[in-house]
Amino acid sequence: MSETANSRVVSLAPVGRETVQDRVYAQLRQTLIIGGFEAGDALRIVDLAERLQTSTMPVREALGRLVSEKALEAMPNRTVRVPLITRQRLDDLERARLLIEGRLVELAISRLTQEDFAALRQINRDCDQAFETHGQDIGPVTSQYNQRFHFHIYQAAGSQVLIPIVESLWLQSGPVVRAAAQIHDEQGGLAATHHHWALIDALARQDQQACLRALSDDIGRSFDLVRSRLGADDAAV
Repeated sequence: MSETANSRVVSLAPVGRETVQDRVYAQLRQTLIIGGFEAGDALRIVDLAERLQTSTMPVREALGRLVSEKALEAMPNRTVRVPLITRQRLDDLERARLLIEGRLVELAISRLTQEDFAALRQINRDCDQAFETHGQDIGPVTSQYNQRFHFHIYQAAGSQVLIPIVESLWLQSGPVVRAAAQIHDEQGGLAATHHHWALIDALARQDQQACLRALSDDIGRSFDLVRSRLGADDAAV
């Protein structure tokens, strides 16, 4: 090998590998986003390590990251729990999501292609089919379709700064999503994709105000369902 080729090889950086901690963190993070844990759930390191079939160290480190991201909260007795849902937290999360996600939708309007619209419609059809096949009690499944739908639009916005912010907001909103799905299962009402179809139509017409209304209706529905269960004393769900 020539000296030049040698120098090129020496200059190459080692290829990084995903660590066990990264995989544990990613799985816990996704589980939180889709509402896999209820508000107030205490997460024990030993239990999670057993379920994930790993040692306690990567679980402890992953939980620490999630606490720093406000998705979980550390308790005085050294346990970690999913934050309780209060009216103040609901209002704060909804306000932030409408602000950030509304801006992403505005940025995406002129960037979406026909292929994007075909993908969005297919996600909706798959979600509707899931309800028909499995019935109402499939919150985590439909939550994943919901996440795919929204983030397909947000990725089209092309903002590397706003995407991590909205991911953090979804991470914190997971318990709200779970509670809203449970209430929806009890009450019925509009299909889970109702406002998504309205948003697709508004995006196709590049009607910014209609887009923001559909987004607000979609996000607001979950928060309103949970808010309706909070007592006058602001009790947690």
